[in-house]
Amino acid sequence: MKKINFKPFVFVVVASVLLSSCAGLKKMKKNADQIQFKVTPELLEAHAGEVGLAINSRFPAKYFNKKATLVATPVLKYKGGKTTYSPVTVQGEKVEANNKVIGYATGGNVNYKDATAYKKPMSKSELYVNITASMGIKTLKFAPIKIADGVLATSELVANYPKPILGVQREANTSGKYDPNIDAFQRIVPDEMMADIHYLINKSNLRNDETGAKDVVELEDYTKKANDDERIDLKSVEVTAYASPDGPIDLNIDLAEKRKETSSGFLAKKLKEAGVDIELKTKYTPEDWDGFKKLMEESNIQDKELILRVLSMYNDPEVREREIKNLSEAFTDVANSILPQLRRAKMITSTELIGKTDNELKALAQSDPASLNPAELLYAATLFEGLDKQLSIYKAFIKIYADDWRGPNNAGFIKVKQMKYADAKPLFEKAEKLKNNEPIVKNNLGAVALNEGDVANAETLFGTASGAGDEVNYNLGIISLKKGEYDKAVKYFSKDADINTALAKIMAGNNNGALKDLEAFERPNCYMKEYLKAIIGARTAKENLLFDSLKAACDINADMKAKAKTDMEFAKYFENAKFKAIVK
Repeated sequence: MKKINFKPFVFVVVASVLLSSCAGLKKMKKNADQIQFKVTPELLEAHAGEVGLAINSRFPAKYFNKKATLVATPVLKYKGGKTTYSPVTVQGEKVEANNKVIGYATGGNVNYKDATAYKKPMSKSELYVNITASMGIKTLKFAPIKIADGVLATSELVANYPKPILGVQREANTSGKYDPNIDAFQRIVPDEMMADIHYLINKSNLRNDETGAKDVVELEDYTKKANDDERIDLKSVEVTAYASPDGPIDLNIDLAEKRKETSSGFLAKKLKEAGVDIELKTKYTPEDWDGFKKLMEESNIQDKELILRVLSMYNDPEVREREIKNLSEAFTDVANSILPQLRRAKMITSTELIGKTDNELKALAQSDPASLNPAELLYAATLFEGLDKQLSIYKAFIKIYADDWRGPNNAGFIKVKQMKYADAKPLFEKAEKLKNNEPIVKNNLGAVALNEGDVANAETLFGTASGAGDEVNYNLGIISLKKGEYDKAVKYFSKDADINTALAKIMAGNNNGALKDLEAFERPNCYMKEYLKAIIGARTAKENLLFDSLKAACDINADMKAKAKTDMEFAKYFENAKFKAIVK
């Protein structure tokens, strides 16, 4: 039997399949312009450090070969490089795979989303789709298809300079939070001294052991010193006499008044002998129920809660006295330990202690810083205009008051003001070791972390710094800007007006509000202030604002010319003669 050689036939079949595949792919390549691409937004934008991409692709009917597979890869091309997004694969009806199927007769849509990290060169770029089609073992690359321009990167103009907080001795307000307006340093400090002269029951005459008591003598000396010392302002001397809340009211009125006369007469004579010329303020209280209540609350007397309840239940003094006396055992303790303390005349001298002048503080801060207390030295540092001089005072503070967190914190504060965040970091860390739970320090560590780009850690630290000051909200505003949460950033920035607050409003669509913030921002020769005004001019079609502000920005900082040339905010003006003259 004659053998038949099938090889030629196999070759013919394979060749036929290959030619058929090649023809099918070439047809798809030739008609690739029929594929519709809708990019949202049309001009790519950077938000939260990423360039997001959303594409809706439409393949027309009778375009997609039933046996073909197509791989589409978006590519962002820019000067000096390119960035490739994730590829997407679609297939014809007869391909045995698990990709999106595009019908031959009906065509079909493909929705695509992806994002990539923003890079500065992307500001002037073009988005292409690279397509590779295959059928069996045959593949064919299509010519790249341009589908969009980009990237609008205004959101990246964040001034990443979070605010530190100066460490002063602050007091908690009624809400328990720090009040940034309260400082420990007070040049004039209120002060007072008090002494009591006690009387026997139903008596108003003075006794030597009372008028010669230690507290009375000290009050006399204190008042004389206040009168003579230039740094102490004697404000007042007051005498208030009391009767204890037992006995008839008429008797107590007369008794309290006589005690006022004897005690004030005694004190007036003593002050006159000391050369103190001041008019005494005098008054009397017939029955000292307030004093009685206070002493009862502080006592260990049996049934004291019952007695205090009587005070709250009855306002009539006679009823109060009767009800308390009915508690016979308890009243014995009251009569022995409480009432004698209320038969008295209280003498109070009020003064104001006048501290050192600013010039004195500045001089001592440089010549003898150890002679100043912490509050004085911290305040003295703020009196110097130069940051280097302030830093030297805080360094002296660190040496003298080594256990006080405010020294390294404030030195770090100055380093941040000098834009030396890296140098500030170990100082803030030292402050944290000295006072781990201090919200001010947490904010400052957060400022360093944010400047370093550690947004997550910074946000955590700012959370623990809540209530430390308006600076915390400002710093959270920077984080919101970086995260693309523009409305949130605007709220955080509500008490400020600068380039960051303006940027937040631009991104939130409030160009007028942004312009107001920039006009209110009093920073001479701030090129970014002018540059943002130029962007507002471009967005609102106010060409005078655009060109005048852009010229001012470029005059201040010539580097802004190169930036403006590639900034898609000004894409409509790239060929404008006036624009080209400004950025040449």
